[in-house]
Amino acid sequence: MSVRSAICLALLLPLALPAFTHPALAGPAAGPACYAPAALAAKPGEEIVRPRAGGPVTLPDMATPTLPPVPAALRGSIRRVDLPAGEKLVALTFDLCEASAEISGYDGALVDYLRAENVAATFFSGGKWLMSHAERGDQLTADHAFEMGNHTWSHANLTVRTGEAMRRQVDDADVALALRRTQVQAKGCMLPAAPAQGTGGAALFRFPYGSCSAESLNYVNDTGHLAIQWDVDSGDPAFIGARGMADDMLRAIRPGSIVLMHANGRGKHTAEALKILIPALRAKGYRFATVSQLLAAGRPVIADACYSLKPGDTRVYDDAARTGKRILPTQ
Repeated sequence: MSVRSAICLALLLPLALPAFTHPALAGPAAGPACYAPAALAAKPGEEIVRPRAGGPVTLPDMATPTLPPVPAALRGSIRRVDLPAGEKLVALTFDLCEASAEISGYDGALVDYLRAENVAATFFSGGKWLMSHAERGDQLTADHAFEMGNHTWSHANLTVRTGEAMRRQVDDADVALALRRTQVQAKGCMLPAAPAQGTGGAALFRFPYGSCSAESLNYVNDTGHLAIQWDVDSGDPAFIGARGMADDMLRAIRPGSIVLMHANGRGKHTAEALKILIPALRAKGYRFATVSQLLAAGRPVIADACYSLKPGDTRVYDDAARTGKRILPTQ
């Protein structure tokens, strides 16, 4: 299968109108109007991560337009956003990773709560996850309160993965994102087609494990993707507990923060933590924005290398990838 290096933003991201004023978010029936509430609701067991069986996942051979390279002022690893004085915005982001040997879950309780509370969010989805969770991927893509970003095809470590194998991780996830949007349009979900504000016409991308090489960071930027990392890590794959996790995030979040969480069944007690975190942030005067909205509101803080919370802290993941050690064991 041959694909071009990137995909136009019109196929990847919904229009980033301020979620706190968007008419689609008014009232209790938040969520894409083309789906019945029962179809959107969480289903028991969806969050469970399972071993994968069967042959390779196939993608259509879609020709995709090329985005212009990211301009110099936005190249690098975006950590957070400096906002004007008095502006209190925060971007909650959720990774939907799925490694080659597994079928990850879908934390429907988490998504249900975001919709019920009219909270904007950004989901960074693996291409393989979008193919194994096609209906849920369509629902997220159709939701005007959410935006979707690229999280590689199968959560490969792009410090260790190089050359064509690295490029396919980026390109194939773009194709999966395009396929989901095409399916949503075919179902009659009237998605806006204008580029998201704040991105300068670029798509959004997140490096697995927060780790990148100079080669992969340049490729991501050269193919028109902003590299979106974070300055607050929820730690939700660990068994911290909802209260401890929410308290840790509350201490770390400041205006312009980008918060890392998971919605693929890897997060432990994430939905419960949100039920503490979101009301507490609102009580402090915070509003919730997609990453694109956050970028449009201020000046991004950019590093020239990738890391989780401090330079060098992703080395454990890089070493594990080189030796074949599994980082995300199935449940």
